[in-house]
Amino acid sequence: MNQTCNSSPGRTASGNEKNETLVSLIVPVYNSADCLPKMLEGIARQTYGSYELILIDDGSTDGSLAICEEAAREDARIRVIHQENSGMCAARNRGLSEAKGDYIR
Repeated sequence: MNQTCNSSPGRTASGNEKNETLVSLIVPVYNSADCLPKMLEGIARQTYGSYELILIDDGSTDGSLAICEEAAREDARIRVIHQENSGMCAARNRGLSEAKGDYIR
């Protein structure tokens, strides 16, 4: 996890100027096209807005990647990473290596 190092008042290590801590949400995705829209809607309804959502498509074959990419086009807080199917642990580890948040969930 990244630790907060304030280089100036009201700014976190992530550069977030709203004085809110950036939270990284890591979601491995594998053939989840049927439930992805509901999950994405639930996250979008959260009142805490200082987050990055990292969707790691782990070689889906059911259209999950297209859903993730559309969500990323609509919301700048969402990033999509595509990789060959390597399993949930590898997908989470990839998300950890890409996360920029002060906290990771």
